[in-house]
Amino acid sequence: MTRRHRPEDDEVGPQGRFDRDLIGLDPADPEVQAFADHLDRMERTAPAFTVEGSLAGVRDFAESANRANGSRRAFAMTVVGLILLGVIVVVWDVLVFVFGILL
Repeated sequence: MTRRHRPEDDEVGPQGRFDRDLIGLDPADPEVQAFADHLDRMERTAPAFTVEGSLAGVRDFAESANRANGSRRAFAMTVVGLILLGVIVVVWDVLVFVFGILL
């Protein structure tokens, strides 16, 4: 006697690029989806020497800083503050230089 094949008999793996990495995990689980997103970010190779690549790197840093907690978030905020301070100093120097030439 043979048994009919039913779809629920198959172990359904997550759909997408990471089928092998996520075998046996529930594709609807938010933690599994977050892990698949992490794998996607790790394997994404965009040229970092273009404007688009640089902006993508800033976006990834901002998303990571938003997910961080505690001292990691404080460190990320310190890095952002130092970058903004550097931008302010450069803009100030450019304005002083330009107005020094014009006046």
